[in-house]
Amino acid sequence: MNFISIFYGLFLLSVLGIYWSLAQQKLRLWTLLIASLVFYGSLQIQYIPLLLALTYINFRVGLEIGKNTSPGKHSLDWQISNEEWQFAQGDWNRRRLKVLWLGIVLNVLLLLGYKYFTPLFKFVFNIQTNSPDSSFKLIAPLGISFFTFECIAYLIDVYRGAPATEQFIKFATYKLFFVKLISGPITRYHNLANQFNTLNLPNSDRVAEALWLIARGAVKKGIFADHLGIFVDLCFGNLQRAGSTDLWLATFAYGLQLYLDFNGYVDIARGSAMLFGLVLPENFDFPYFSTNISEFWRRWHITLGDWLRNYVYFPLGGSRRGLVRTCWNLFIVMLIAGIWHGAALGYVVWGILHGLALVVHRLTDTMSDRFENLEQFWQNPLGIFVAWLLTQLMVFTSWIWFRLPNLEDSSLVIRHLWGYPADAQFAEKVYVDALNMSQSQLAWILIALAALMAVVYTFNRILKLEFNWPLKLVFVPICFYAVWLLAPEGSLPYIYFDF
Repeated sequence: MNFISIFYGLFLLSVLGIYWSLAQQKLRLWTLLIASLVFYGSLQIQYIPLLLALTYINFRVGLEIGKNTSPGKHSLDWQISNEEWQFAQGDWNRRRLKVLWLGIVLNVLLLLGYKYFTPLFKFVFNIQTNSPDSSFKLIAPLGISFFTFECIAYLIDVYRGAPATEQFIKFATYKLFFVKLISGPITRYHNLANQFNTLNLPNSDRVAEALWLIARGAVKKGIFADHLGIFVDLCFGNLQRAGSTDLWLATFAYGLQLYLDFNGYVDIARGSAMLFGLVLPENFDFPYFSTNISEFWRRWHITLGDWLRNYVYFPLGGSRRGLVRTCWNLFIVMLIAGIWHGAALGYVVWGILHGLALVVHRLTDTMSDRFENLEQFWQNPLGIFVAWLLTQLMVFTSWIWFRLPNLEDSSLVIRHLWGYPADAQFAEKVYVDALNMSQSQLAWILIALAALMAVVYTFNRILKLEFNWPLKLVFVPICFYAVWLLAPEGSLPYIYFDF
């Protein structure tokens, strides 16, 4: 069931009708849970038992971590010494830590097993799983990366002192909530559970905002991202024939496609959740206007960055143990981010590049603190522009390994980025037959799209202006009609479904 489809619209309206007709919170949770299972079943019904089992296992592990078996000092017999009480307290904490590690290892092994077992099996046994003769094929459950990260976050939060839920229906609804199950945003249990306790019918402002989010998300995905994706697929699918200019255009187009595709999904997810009286976190904040790589990661896939910061970077020591250790921690975090995205070596290279970029930024920041002239340069308009240009050049070129995780393909693109002529048939097939436009026209379209994003950024972030709710309601049907009219036939799958 695709978010941008009549089926999803009818499904959402049906679930909303049942949901708000029920007065009891528990019945509403059951409605959301059943709807989530139906939604996931329309995509991969074979994995529903697995997801339910994993949800229950993490629920039970959370209860064990949060179980108060600590000896209460004031309730102990007065004959028990303070030293004995401290020993019992330490023993209890060690037990909780062991249970926590058990839960983390189970989730990590699940993620690694599904995402890395198939390529490892192929490598070790030299099995061509994509060949017609091979019956070996293992497809990872959709959303398994987001699912396991949320489980790990919940277990760590409980270990750190947050209360473990005793209501399985509430935990299962949180874990399997269909609007965020496949591609996030990554949420924390206690934030959503608190909202479950105070569900209220959304007012006109909230409904208008929800519909506007869904409508603009559909435009981002259905019109912009999918049209860009056609060119990206044609270019990166014919690497030997594409010229340097074509590859640069495809690299830039893919960066925009990835942002609009994922941001569009999150907009629809947040809008859908809002209709149920729930608020999901923002996941993007105009990341392509960042002037350094650290800022980029505070504004790109915000919930993933928050997860990595809270559950990897801070436990490693963060920035509290000196410059060298800080740089090493930053590198490790981005290496993990690369491995999380997939098994191919290209994702590892992508993570390493971002890790090195964060290290360079941290070193540059440290030098700027020591040299006043350098700090003043980065603060003047020319320095800000140079910083933005270098940041975006690094981000967009690193997307090459993200889009082409096979190192042979990505290396070929890097070698052909300068001075490589295009095949004459490539230009005719791509620009004339498929796109019906010239190379220069496509370049101007990409520039216009970037300019449109700059205008939106100016109004939203600098001028702090946005549409009021009656105007948003006017634009909603216009957006839906535009998607129906202009979206390419046979919409492309969401990119982050692969992760």
